[in-house]
Amino acid sequence: MKTEKYQLYKERIPKQGQHIIASYDDEGIIVYQAFRPSIAAYAVEHQRFGGTDYSFDRMSWIKPNFLWMMYRAGWATKAGQERILAIKISHGGFENILEEATYSSFNGKVYESHEAWKAALEQTEVRLQWDPDHGPNGEKLERRAIQLGMKGDILKKFNEDFIISIEDVTDFVASQREKINNHDQLLVPAEQVYKTSALLAQKLQLD
Repeated sequence: MKTEKYQLYKERIPKQGQHIIASYDDEGIIVYQAFRPSIAAYAVEHQRFGGTDYSFDRMSWIKPNFLWMMYRAGWATKAGQERILAIKISHGGFENILEEATYSSFNGKVYESHEAWKAALEQTEVRLQWDPDHGPNGEKLERRAIQLGMKGDILKKFNEDFIISIEDVTDFVASQREKINNHDQLLVPAEQVYKTSALLAQKLQLD
């Protein structure tokens, strides 16, 4: 995992607006999830999700932005979120998820009416949310971060077709958790703005 000093990251990344912030290369894009140890251990060993503790009947949320994941998981200290996984998925798979996504709440710029939004919400297997992004110490930022929830067939497709690799980055998280009050020393994954097609950008209301 390529990393950089948080202060450099902070200077490069847009401070406002809606952007998909992520680590990616020509092969794919990294998304993050946090799990209990048993689920994470199975996923790393098999490079797929499964086992007795993982359920395909629940909605599973992915987050491309590392610091957003750290805020939600309390830097791997919250119960059931003690292990952080960096999951590389194909660009085609990620864009498939974005194409299928419906906003969790009504957005008048995307849906012509509440009825149209509710109909889309009933049919979709992907939920889309834009939430305030957060800094290393949990401080709320003006920039907004995306998270995507999957269920049903697309969750199975994510698991069987989209995943390229699964890496447990909990040790890295723990080492950096000790530095969250020292931004000159704090390291984060090197991320940048992820570009999509014009059609997707309009749907996602990207800035």
